[in-house]
Amino acid sequence: MTQPHLTPHPTTDDALSGGGEMGVLIRAKDWSGTPLGPAASWPQSLRTAVSICLGSRFPYLILWGEELVQIYNDAFRPILGPAKHPQALGLSARETWPEVWSTVGPMVDAALHRGEASWVENQLFLFDRGALVEEVYLTFSHSPVRDETGRVGGIFQAVSDVTRGVLGARRLSTLRALTPEARSLEEAAHACLRVLGDNLSDVPFAALYLLEAGGARASLTATSGVSPGTRLAPLSVSLSDADVPWPFSSALQRGAAVQVKGLRERFGEDVPEGPWPERPPGALVLPLARSGRGLAGGSEAVALLVLGVSARLRLDSEYLNFFELVAGHVATALASARAYQEERRRAEALAELDRAKTAFFSNISHEFRTPLTLILGPLDDLLASGQLGEDDKRELSIVQRNAGRLLRLVNSLLDFSRLESGRARAFFESTDLALFTADLASAFRSAAERAGLRWVVDCPPLSAPVQVDREMWEKIVLNLLSNALKFTFEGEVRVELREEAEHLRLRVEDTGTGIPAAELPHVFDRFHRVQGARSRTHEGTGIGLSLVRELVRLHGGVVGVRSTEGQGTCFTVEIPWEHVPSALEVRTESPESTATGARLFVEEASRWSEHAPPEAPPAAAPVPGTSFRGRVLLADDNADMRDYVRRVLSGAFEVECVADGQEALERALARPFDLVLTDVMMPRLGGFGLLRALREAPPTRTLPVIMLSARAGEESAVEGLEAGADDYLVKPFSARELLARVRSNLELVRARRALALQESFAEGLQQSLRARDEFLSVASHELKTPLAAFRLQLELIERNLSPEARTNVGERILQAGKHVRRLARLVETLLDVSELTSSRLELRQEETDLSLLVAETVARMREDFRRAECPVALRTSGVVMGTVDRRRLDQVVENLLHNATKYGAGKPVEVTLTQDARGWLDLCVIDHGMGIAPEDKPRIFDRFERAVSVRRYGGLGLGLWVSRQWVEAHGGQLSVTDTPGGGASFRVTLPGLPLSQTDVS
Repeated sequence: MTQPHLTPHPTTDDALSGGGEMGVLIRAKDWSGTPLGPAASWPQSLRTAVSICLGSRFPYLILWGEELVQIYNDAFRPILGPAKHPQALGLSARETWPEVWSTVGPMVDAALHRGEASWVENQLFLFDRGALVEEVYLTFSHSPVRDETGRVGGIFQAVSDVTRGVLGARRLSTLRALTPEARSLEEAAHACLRVLGDNLSDVPFAALYLLEAGGARASLTATSGVSPGTRLAPLSVSLSDADVPWPFSSALQRGAAVQVKGLRERFGEDVPEGPWPERPPGALVLPLARSGRGLAGGSEAVALLVLGVSARLRLDSEYLNFFELVAGHVATALASARAYQEERRRAEALAELDRAKTAFFSNISHEFRTPLTLILGPLDDLLASGQLGEDDKRELSIVQRNAGRLLRLVNSLLDFSRLESGRARAFFESTDLALFTADLASAFRSAAERAGLRWVVDCPPLSAPVQVDREMWEKIVLNLLSNALKFTFEGEVRVELREEAEHLRLRVEDTGTGIPAAELPHVFDRFHRVQGARSRTHEGTGIGLSLVRELVRLHGGVVGVRSTEGQGTCFTVEIPWEHVPSALEVRTESPESTATGARLFVEEASRWSEHAPPEAPPAAAPVPGTSFRGRVLLADDNADMRDYVRRVLSGAFEVECVADGQEALERALARPFDLVLTDVMMPRLGGFGLLRALREAPPTRTLPVIMLSARAGEESAVEGLEAGADDYLVKPFSARELLARVRSNLELVRARRALALQESFAEGLQQSLRARDEFLSVASHELKTPLAAFRLQLELIERNLSPEARTNVGERILQAGKHVRRLARLVETLLDVSELTSSRLELRQEETDLSLLVAETVARMREDFRRAECPVALRTSGVVMGTVDRRRLDQVVENLLHNATKYGAGKPVEVTLTQDARGWLDLCVIDHGMGIAPEDKPRIFDRFERAVSVRRYGGLGLGLWVSRQWVEAHGGQLSVTDTPGGGASFRVTLPGLPLSQTDVS
């Protein structure tokens, strides 16, 4: 464009003043050799544009005249780079930017010739900056500048280099995807390398090697952007070989990344092409830690990761940091996969151990049965011969009873092992089940009456015989009856058998101690025993009810239980009339029998009610060497064991016997004893509980205690001694050993020094917790008063503002009110925490229309929705009635809505409230915001929990915890799921009023 002839402006030097380094260069440059001519002759429009450019800290470029002569400021210099600056000053843009002119040229022409402005965001350019053609992203605009004639004299270009932001977003997306859920190291490796393969611009190729053979070899596990088996990615390498293609040993020794340059010289054509015409010039080798924390060397390393460097990016600190973050994420994925594999191996080992245990039970049970048979047979013959004196007969009767009990336990273990291994088969035969059941139940009558219980057997005749396995049915009935008698101390046990249309029903109901609600789902689990339950004895294996369930299943039936703690329990067995499934084998001859009949069950049950042992005959003479007859208290729930120990000790000591720990504690506190002998496992109060209670009571704090237990081994003894026992004696023991232990412990009474410290600590802890709760409560109440006054004052000021003042300061008052409401909400939360953690939970429930309550809460928060730009939609199914604490439920809804606006700003929020036919209420708060990361979901409702991914949003981390506590206090549930398309959906389910009771008028 030809410049008009203008008189030189006398203030040219002032127009070009300032501008830092570029100002100096512009003033020093001889412009007469350029199309612009001497600076003194520049038009006012150009001088004005240059003055604006030099005075700005934003990157500006002026293109003037048809030749597009360039003038720029200090902020624009980094965009040019050392390859183009300073020679670009005064040069045509077409000559300076040939590599990008195909993109920029049309926009420049449109601005220069047609006066059309343009704006482009995040545009990719490949700038030749000398050392490399670099990947650069710019946001820029072209604004036409008109000269004195009114025509476009030049272009004003504002430029912003957004390369860091674009690369950062791209790399962050890759890092977020590097969290695969894999079940093996290989699966995790391939998943991670697939993610890297989706970002070839940053990682043109990658190879992952797992270390093996103690770190001496590395095997290629996964690749991206490169073919396995090439010189660049060999399948396996020995780290000691001289021709290893990568510096693996150096990376392991340093425990840090090692840079490799000159890939073309090292690998030739094996270097992959990548996304650009130039091949990657270098790579990094990074050792990965076993712990999943990123880089590590030596024995801590588990893998080596090779990452290619882009040919179009400088390997600056940000690029290096990205590679290290990639290494950390891949290490974490490998560590998670390894943890899964180890857990699976542990599970398989446990399963194998369980199979071995079952086989052991089976084998050992068979081995026990032979000697027991040889013991019981001669014993039965000898007792029936009539040739024994009364003393001998009494002693051998004890042996016979306990050998029979052992046989019953062994048979239970054998039955259990058969069921576990799938070798149990039913032998069905036609049976008068009513008569058979009544006979089994009646055998317990004398034992029940001796225990002071009513024993009701109600088994009327059935219309037809029933196909059952008689031996299995016997075990079902005897186990249930024995269990009822064991846990019933007053009232009755009732046995009923009824026939119904499709099945037979056996009910065994008692008025005993009952089962806690939390224990009911586990009563049929093998080896499960209700801890602390009051019973006539603590003896047993914990497999009786599990055995019952499996035997009932073999009959095609089900067993159930209902119980109320302190009132009683009812077990129900149902078997169908046509109960022989084709999948079950009906054998033509009976398997090896493990039936023992009712006698052994009844004899054992009879001994449970014998709390006081018979009087012992007087001792012939005192035990030599004893002149002091100490007083010994013995607690054991086995009557035969009480009898035996009393007879062993009565020659030297005065012995008093009780059947459980609770009675022992009462006797010990009522009168002085010199020593306590206690079994470990007893009803009402076990040995450890008794020991603890004795140590806590001042009169018995130093009383010597010897524990008797069938649990052998050093660990069991250490457990007893650490609990405060003076000695620990494992059954079976000899009379001489028992006497020696009792005598030595009476002479050595150990002090109980540790107890005072424990009591002091426990009391201090309780005081601290009480003080904390009191402080939270008082502080929260004290904060609420001024906050309420502050909030009311703000509202009063806002109402009294003039229209002009409302325009100027109203927004700030609204902001202040918002923060006051937030602080008030935090104070309410602290009060809730105090109430929930100090057992002062109180609900003031009333019949409420939940749809109206939710609508009021949504309306109250309209301003919050407006500020967060969250359109809200409320959908209810009309009147929805429930009995709730209005204030607490309103608080739950507000917390959920507050979360939705906090983490879903700018996105819609949906609130739905429905009620099903049973009356259950379903409230959903659905947002479409950032959602909850999978790793954060398991703890999202924990106290003081703020998920890692949202911590920048602040907060106490108590809102969801408090909400869940209030919902569960109403008997409901609070859960969270992902919203399809993004976001989180919180669901509250509550018991409501049945629809038939809801007044919809």
